[in-house]
Amino acid sequence: MRLLVTGGAGYIGSVVAAMLVNGGHEVTVLDDLSTGHDDAIPPGARLVKGSVDDVGTVLGEQAYDTVMHFAARSLVAESVAHPDRYWHGNVGGALALLDAMRAHDVPRLIFSSTAATYGEPASVPIEESAAAAPTNPYGASKLAVDMAITGYARAYGLGAVSLRYFNVAGAFRTPGGGWLGDEHSPEAHLFPNILGIGGVAAAGGTRAAMTIHGDDYPTPDGTCIRDYIHVSDLADAHLLALAACEPGAHQIYNLGNEAGFSVRQVIDMCSEVTGRDIPAEVGPRRPGDPSRLIASWRGFRKALTGGPSTT
Repeated sequence: MRLLVTGGAGYIGSVVAAMLVNGGHEVTVLDDLSTGHDDAIPPGARLVKGSVDDVGTVLGEQAYDTVMHFAARSLVAESVAHPDRYWHGNVGGALALLDAMRAHDVPRLIFSSTAATYGEPASVPIEESAAAAPTNPYGASKLAVDMAITGYARAYGLGAVSLRYFNVAGAFRTPGGGWLGDEHSPEAHLFPNILGIGGVAAAGGTRAAMTIHGDDYPTPDGTCIRDYIHVSDLADAHLLALAACEPGAHQIYNLGNEAGFSVRQVIDMCSEVTGRDIPAEVGPRRPGDPSRLIASWRGFRKALTGGPSTT
């Protein structure tokens, strides 16, 4: 199968691209390298440096079977401070992609969506039927893309699957013995920040304490609760979704563990595992952060893994 992976030099996209190459597929990565890294492109994949706005040129070069769309801005606080970047980048880029796919007869799309579309849920774990009420422009932009995909699928016969996941962690071991992991500057994700501070402590260095963004949420210890999924499991799910694309249909599935862990719990567990004290201090809330996000992945489990729809 010949696939285009947008954002394939980023954290999740690079792992998916590597798995696709390992599976014998022909992979082209489109990435502007604004947050991705060219050394994350797996051997055997072709890199086209450019933005999603230029995707029509890439799709016009040869016939593609599927697009996997990861290219997007994804920071909640940034989206609140600079919503224009998210509406233009995430929504504008996705519309350019959908139009180019239609023009070049690409039949399948796997979209990397987000649980931020649900906002502050009425109950957890969150089912796909839960009301979408995003609390920040990031989640709103992803919801808008999901809605556009639904319309294109119905009108033009596109087969599409959106995967809404929660928090991603871990690294992927490549066949060559290297690692693909979370690498941002500045780093905004919890696990790399915790382990980065722990690593400095382990080496005998000093570093300012990490910041817990609010401890007055309506949770048992006051800190936000999230559902974490390993990046390798998430990439596997994207590959499984390839078989679920049906012409004219847009399917949406949640991915997670159906278990939530608070920020303090994660810090304490990392400290226990590493045997190092991990200093942390409480700061103000980040705008747009829901207090609790926990996935129900029963729909995906039933439809795509052959497993039961209940835990």
